[in-house]
Formats: sequence, structure tokens, C-alpha cells
Amino acid sequence: MMWQEAIALARAAIESGDLAAAQDYKQRAQMLKELDMMGVGHGEKEYEDEDEKMYAEEMKAMRNELEALKAFRSQLENEPAVKSAGHLVVTEDETDKMADAPFKSLGEQLFAVAEACMRPNRADPRLMAQVKRAKALGLSEGVPSDGGFLVQPEFTAEILSRMNEMGTVMNRTRRIQIGANSNSLVMNSIDETSRATGSRWGGIQGYWLAEAGTKLATKPKFRQMTLQLKKLAGVAYATDELLADTTALGNIMTQGFSEELMFLIEDSIINGTGAGQPLGILQSPALVTVAKETGQAANTLVTNNIFKMWSRMWSRSRANAVWYINQDIEPQLLALDMPVGTGGMPVYLPANGISGAPFGTLLGRPIVPIEYSATLGTVGDVILADLSQYIMIEKGGLQAETSIHVQFLTDETAYRFVYRVDGQPAWHDTLTPFKGSATQSPFVALATRA
Repeated sequence: MMWQEAIALARAAIESGDLAAAQDYKQRAQMLKELDMMGVGHGEKEYEDEDEKMYAEEMKAMRNELEALKAFRSQLENEPAVKSAGHLVVTEDETDKMADAPFKSLGEQLFAVAEACMRPNRADPRLMAQVKRAKALGLSEGVPSDGGFLVQPEFTAEILSRMNEMGTVMNRTRRIQIGANSNSLVMNSIDETSRATGSRWGGIQGYWLAEAGTKLATKPKFRQMTLQLKKLAGVAYATDELLADTTALGNIMTQGFSEELMFLIEDSIINGTGAGQPLGILQSPALVTVAKETGQAANTLVTNNIFKMWSRMWSRSRANAVWYINQDIEPQLLALDMPVGTGGMPVYLPANGISGAPFGTLLGRPIVPIEYSATLGTVGDVILADLSQYIMIEKGGLQAETSIHVQFLTDETAYRFVYRVDGQPAWHDTLTPFKGSATQSPFVALATRA
């Protein structure tokens, strides 16, 4: 090998980024040149001919290239998070770092959503990262160009937590989370509508047998209960001034949407039609409706109404049952009495009368005023219910969507939160007892008194 070949190989190594090989070929070129000089009798380095000149220029250029390669390698080593692929080095971008950082508040994220809607090409990387994570989980991630993004999980948790804390109906139901790849829940349950012999558990029957008696085969009857997720949406408008204050924006939206979503869900648990919304207990075939007393005046509540409702509550549900009332009936409750001899005693007031606080219970079960109960005299103004027998399904978190076009003339940005949920009573019918004909249920209401 001649020194010219060694220099050519060193340069090829430099181009490929192989610093060690380049230095090795450089040393080999120097050694070959020294041997060449010894062979022709030269005692020291002189620029006497073109060969000497060319060697000096080539070595100088190669040294510069090696220094440049060393400096480049040193710079890469000092940069963050490297992934090596051959000699090619990919460094972590500042945008990647930002995408991994969470939003500090719901207000900050909602502001970023509004900005992404107005300037799609400058969307906050944290929003796009959430879209990617949602796709990986099989969730409905929304359309970023339309302003649709999943709310950061901790903010969703805060809103849903407030819904549970404020709700007096929803937090008593049996709730089931649906997985990422499903939009419905199919549950198998026993189809039992009567406790008569041969009907328990839908058809299981036991026998007292004499010696060598014949045993007849029986089997339970099952039914399928299907819940399909429904979409619940809430809409609010934020002025440009409110958007400028992310703290206030976050607080207002958290409280506002918590209360509105809670209201809609709880109202559907009581009154829902089952068409595009959960099936409410008042619309369910499992509801027992207690008739008014003979001659009972319109828009009244009497003590026998309470006693008869209690007698129709399924015995196993009594420990969990709650009286849900419309506040319109409270004057009737406070006036309830029970005849004792020639006088009577109050049903709802304590022994010392109106000077004390009401007991807050009837027959040992709490009374909870709710907005969703019907007004006095209408079916649903008094409900006795065990909501552990009501099934709810829900999926994922809240999805926030925004538009600057809806209220363009008033400088307002529209936000829409979407939550997917469904529910229905676990019972599909009332239960006929073993003895007697008055049906029972975990859901009992008083009929209209008009």
C-alpha cells in the first residue's frame, strides 16, 4: 500500500463517521511516507518536488477533517437523549419534551384547545400527544382540526369526582367501567318474576321426597341485559376575557360541567326514557306504583301512602332503600300524623313538635329531596328506591371540543364536553311473592292524586 492509498482510506472513514478507522489510516499514511523517504535517501522533510508538496497538503486537509469530525461527535455526546442508528444520531426535540409534560390546570388545557382551533398549525404538542395516546387505547379521540381533544385524565377525574360528591342519586347506583375496545355491556341474569314454587330462579324447584321417590329435573331461566353507551354533551361559552385567565376558566368549567352533567345523568336515572338516554326507574316495567287511598284528596300525602309503599319494597332492598321526594311535599310530610286513641302523634316531627328538627327519616330510611322528583300529586313525587339495583356503565374520560365560530359576534368561544354513559334497572319486571298477590320491587312510587 502506498501513502496515497492510506490517505484515501482515511478520508472514506471520515465520511462514514468512523473516527477510529480514520485515525488508524492517518497513522499508516505517515508511516508509509517515512518509509518512502528512507528508500530515496532523504534525511529531512523538504519541499523539493511535487510529491512532497502533495503529501503535506493532503495531510493538512485530513487533519482539519478529523478535527471537524471530533468536534461534531463531541457536540452530539453532550446533547440529550440520543438514539444511535449506525453512525446516525437522533436527538430528543424540545417539542417531544413538551408533549410529555402535563397541563398544569384544566383552564390551561382549555385555553390550548381554543388556540388549536384558531391556529391548527401551532397546536400545543401536549394536545397532539393525548390524541396519540387515545388512539392507542382505542378511545374516541375527537378530530383535532375541529377542536376535539380528550381532557387530561386528572381533570376528568376531578370533574367526575365532584359529580359523585354532589350527586345524591348517581353515587348510590352500581357503576361499571367499560373497556377500551367496547361500547356496550351484555350481562346474563336470572329471569325471576315470581317466588311461586317452580318459578324461583326462573324454574328451579326442590322436592321433599319419600323413599324411592321420583326427582324431576328443573333448571334456572336466564335473560340477557344489554347496555349501550349513550353520548351526553354539555355546552358552555367563554368570553375572550375569561380565556385570558386560565385559573378562573378552569374553576368555572370544572364546577359548571360537574353540576350540569350530574343533573342530566341523575334526572335520567329517575325519568329517562331509554331512547338515546338511560332508562329511568319511573319508566321501567320493574316499577311498583301504589294507588292512592279511597277518597284521598288531590295533591295530598297521607300516612297510609307511606305504609303501603313500604310494604311493596322488596325485603332484601329495605336496608339500602332511600325516600326521594320533591320539596313540594314537605308541608304534607310535616303535617302527617298517626291516630292514637282519640288523639294522634306526628309521623315526621320529633316528640317536642315544631320546635325540633324533623327526623329526616321515615321508617328508619333517609329522606332525600331531589329536583328530579315530580311535583306534589304527580306520580314520582315520592319514590322509595334501592339504587344498588340500578346498573350504570361508563367509558373513558371527558372529551372537550371547542369552536370560535358559534358565538363569533360576541367574542365567545364555545366549549362542549362529551361523556359516554348508560344505565337501566337490573330488574326487568316486578316480583310476585310466594304468598300473596301484591307485587314487590326495589323501586316503588306513589300514584297520581288528582
